[in-house]
Amino acid sequence: MHADDRNQIAPRAPWRRWLYETIFEHDTVAGKAFDVALLGLIVLSLVCVSLETVDSIRATHGRALWTAEYVLTAIFSVEYMARLVAHPRPRVYARSFFGLVDLVSILPTWIGLFVPGAQTFVIVRVFRILRVFRVLKLARFVREGDVLAGALRSSWPKIAVFLITVLCTVTICGATMYLIEGRGSQFTSIPRGIYWAIVTLTTVGFGDVTPSTTLGQVIASLIMILGYGIIAVPTGIVSAELARSQKSVSGQCCSSCTLEGHDPDARFCKRCGASLAD
Repeated sequence: MHADDRNQIAPRAPWRRWLYETIFEHDTVAGKAFDVALLGLIVLSLVCVSLETVDSIRATHGRALWTAEYVLTAIFSVEYMARLVAHPRPRVYARSFFGLVDLVSILPTWIGLFVPGAQTFVIVRVFRILRVFRVLKLARFVREGDVLAGALRSSWPKIAVFLITVLCTVTICGATMYLIEGRGSQFTSIPRGIYWAIVTLTTVGFGDVTPSTTLGQVIASLIMILGYGIIAVPTGIVSAELARSQKSVSGQCCSSCTLEGHDPDARFCKRCGASLAD
């Protein structure tokens, strides 16, 4: 973002500045209180949506669940409008990830309320299920998300090599078990043997395919033991990258591009260069 673009932002009224700090900032008393309240409402909404799918509960408490859903949707609608009003660039926020999540989380309920006979339309019932996407609003409270994403990006080449190694291992084990057990056994093909190797190596063990020969059972035992060791490999890779990338960040949110995760002593946004004091 250029300096000329930032200069085009009109000075905000004190109440809009206070509203912005309350809604978008996380390091103020009002901001923390707002986050806690919003977190509670999101969890309550998810509980209501989940309980509504249980036939026995919907039959006895359906009216109460729908009343709670409309009240919560009204609150989330007010929150969405407040974010648009408080943000210096409403269109930027509306097109952002969280802006779209906020919109998708409230639209289904209003569609079902204002479209006559909408409850009988399959497409609207599908839209209503989209209310569970309010769980994405919880990502707003994961302040270490950037650190985790960076660690995953840094460790991805190592994890890719690990997954290729595992793929080669299960392919070899599946083909070997097909040869050992024979066509007349439960290992009717190499793909089925690979499926068994994946299930065994991950220690899931469905039991729908089992070896019957002694040599096959020995190999199966070795694969099971190997599975416990393999589980720790990706965990160690990501943990090492997390430990390497750990650093202190502030809860300051840029008023121009909404980027978070700045250094504690940062005065300007590292993405757009806007002043963090505005």
